[in-house]
Amino acid sequence: MSESAPAVVAPAPGRWPLLGHFLPLRRDPLRFMDTLRGHGDLVGLHVGPLRFVVVCDPRLAHEVLTDLRTYDRTGPVYDRVRRAMGAGVATSAYPEHRRQRLMMQPAFHARHLPGYAEVMRGQTAALLGGWRPGETVDFANEMFRLTTSIALRALFSAGLAPAESEKLREAFEVFLRGSYTQIALPAYGRLPLPGNLRYRAALRQWRKQVRDLITRYRAAGDEQDLMARLLAALGEEGEGMTDAELSDQVAVLLIAGGETTSATLTWAMYLLCTHPEVLRAAGEEAARVLGDGVAEWGQLPQLELTGRVVQEALRMYPPSWLLARTATREARLGGLVIPVGTTLLVSQYLLHRDPDVFPEPNRFDPDRWLARGGAGAPNATVRRAYLPFGGGPTKCLGEQFASAEAVLALASILARWAPELRDTRFAEKPDCRLVLLPRHLPVRLVPRKGRAPDAPAPRIPLGDQLTTAVPPRSDEHAAQEVVAE
Repeated sequence: MSESAPAVVAPAPGRWPLLGHFLPLRRDPLRFMDTLRGHGDLVGLHVGPLRFVVVCDPRLAHEVLTDLRTYDRTGPVYDRVRRAMGAGVATSAYPEHRRQRLMMQPAFHARHLPGYAEVMRGQTAALLGGWRPGETVDFANEMFRLTTSIALRALFSAGLAPAESEKLREAFEVFLRGSYTQIALPAYGRLPLPGNLRYRAALRQWRKQVRDLITRYRAAGDEQDLMARLLAALGEEGEGMTDAELSDQVAVLLIAGGETTSATLTWAMYLLCTHPEVLRAAGEEAARVLGDGVAEWGQLPQLELTGRVVQEALRMYPPSWLLARTATREARLGGLVIPVGTTLLVSQYLLHRDPDVFPEPNRFDPDRWLARGGAGAPNATVRRAYLPFGGGPTKCLGEQFASAEAVLALASILARWAPELRDTRFAEKPDCRLVLLPRHLPVRLVPRKGRAPDAPAPRIPLGDQLTTAVPPRSDEHAAQEVVAE
């Protein structure tokens, strides 16, 4: 991080001696970030001796995120991130990011998505088969179990037994929960405390199991899952990924496919439960399209309202809510000088609630995304301000995968259930860590009106439902390439 931010950028008000803006950031970071827009396009932020520049204007944020040569993922923040999570495609600096992205991109080609959707369908069926009418579940935890199981099955469908899958998922959960401390408070993270010891043990378990899986895959021959496609990926000079690189990519893909997608589903359910008219309409759409089934790839176009609910949930509560970039050379941004070493922050939460781009930004309104016009029309300003998957050359490779997963899973739930929210406290003050999410979301499972509850079935652990490889590509759906800026 820069020890001296450019003097021409005015600091946000409320700065305390020595502490800077630590107290308002500690008390309510989302509310504090949302106030910065009124103090300029670029606003100085101080946390103790550290200084940042927050980019509040969508045009300038677009400029920062699209110019990776000038505003790169370097500096102590990303050094800590890479120590915790490895140097995968989501954390590496330019030009290593460019090399990795070119190698990984074919694995996310649109022709593979129908096969991945079958993984989603099998794991969603397993989850729903274990729910009982009238019981209260922690929706945040249930969605994490679902999405990490989907990510693991998409990666390791041919070589991961159910017990192995659960062991890896559990280690990953401990690893993920502890990563925030390791990045934000490295000195605290080195203390021999129970949580830190669990984190280190989970990290060792995680890395060993992934290494073993990669070794097994290298000897197994051709398969049709995501790991096999990553193993087959070649760089511009014909080189493949090393085992260490593959391990880092697995961590990135599980974070993106597990934690961020589960947060999206959790926020979507929270918003639906607090807006019963939209919940009712979305449930009717899901029941009409799916009947008694679980959503599949070919039904995505018919789940139009569900898609807009997910899109609006991503606007109001973007899982990736804060991005950092470091100026690698002196630059001018918004007419101001940005010295080398300055750390710039782009907050999707702040940009997504800009009233000049999204009228009544604090109102849940899926209709703002109707294609016929209005604030949600896909104009350049909206595209620059709406960044749930990031932007520029580092935009998430799995955007289509995650979007499809969220819509299919949410519709499958709503076709069977009319959930009732039991407690809003955790959603009203969410955890602002690597991923923005409520720590808990207790929901009571009420069968959707007019639908008879399923006969009780034995609870089947996630992962037991799918033991074969991901089906090969379906040419019927091979029309579109994954967007990669």
